[in-house]
Parts: sequence; structure tokens; C-alpha cells
Amino acid sequence: MADALDRTDHLAAPDEPELVRSPATRYVAVLGAGAPGTDEYYRKMLLVAEIAGSLPPDPASPDRSVVEGQYWYPEDSAPVGIADFYSVHPVTTLSYRLMVAVGSGTTPDDVAAARAASPSDIADDRLEVFDLPAQAVVQVMHHGPFSGELATLDRLGRFAAGEGVARSGPHREVYLDAYTRDTPQDTLRTILRDPVA
Repeated sequence: MADALDRTDHLAAPDEPELVRSPATRYVAVLGAGAPGTDEYYRKMLLVAEIAGSLPPDPASPDRSVVEGQYWYPEDSAPVGIADFYSVHPVTTLSYRLMVAVGSGTTPDDVAAARAASPSDIADDRLEVFDLPAQAVVQVMHHGPFSGELATLDRLGRFAAGEGVARSGPHREVYLDAYTRDTPQDTLRTILRDPVA
């Protein structure tokens, strides 16, 4: 199915849901667990942004100022769809991967060298070079506070059902605007993107 779909730009999504093919992308990433928005979550977000920003320049590299997140529940959890991703299980049980797209030539050695210079690093951080293949996704742009994502995900889930597809992997969010705990959220733009089959 993915090959027959239009390809989306990695950092673009419309205000109305669509079914497209996202590009293959290499990331530097850090793994975590628990609810987004904790001190540990923000520290890991800063860590992965610092590491990506200090990697050697790569003319083919995507915008390394954009942090993304993948989110999933434990394997033994009851399945959740797109629309109800955040409303069935406690978000404290989430696992996540915070990541920044990097050039395709980025190696684990590059990441290790950048990690050594990061003030946000701690020994227990699980960092990796992570490749996400091209895949069919449904996506939509969410505007404003993260608390409003439930309504946007409901729209995205209804669209996916109408297309006859369902979520087939971790939920994904692309944070186009840098933010911290204290950033006003009214103007934030977040791509909500779910792989589907």
C-alpha cells in the first residue's frame, strides 16, 4: 500500500487528515518510560537535541532542531486505536523514544562522540541510532495545547477508519516548535502521525 501513496515531506502535514507515505529517516534517539511532561522527559528531550545539534554538519541532513516522539504501551496492554491512544491506559505506563532526524551517514560512533560533550547526559541514558523505514501513515497538523490532541486524534482516527486502515505501530508526534515546560502552548504546531496497515 505505501508505494502507491503520495509521499509526504518529513516535516509537513495539512490541517485535514490524510493518508500518505512518510520517508525513510535516520534518527539519533533516547529511550524513556512514563508520562510525557515530567522533568526526566524534558531532560531527555534536551539531551537528544543537544546531541543532534553537535553532530558534524551534513548537507543532506534534515532540520536538526525538530524533536519527535514515538509512544507505545506495554506489549501485554489491551490494543488501542488512533482516536483513543491517550484515553484507554494510564499515560504513566507509556514507553517512548525521543528522536531527532539526522543524516543517513550518522553512525553510533558519531553519537558517542557527541554524547561525551553533552551536559544533559547521564550514564543510564539509552541512546541509539534508529532507522525508521518509509511507511504508510495517517497524519494531521494539531495546533495549540497538547491537551487538545484528544479531539484532533479523534478526527484522525475517524478518517483512518473511513480509509479502512488501523494503527500498526507506535504513535508518533513531530514537534515543529521547540518548547519547554514553561512555553505557552497556544501557537505550538504538532504533526500527529500514525503508521497504518
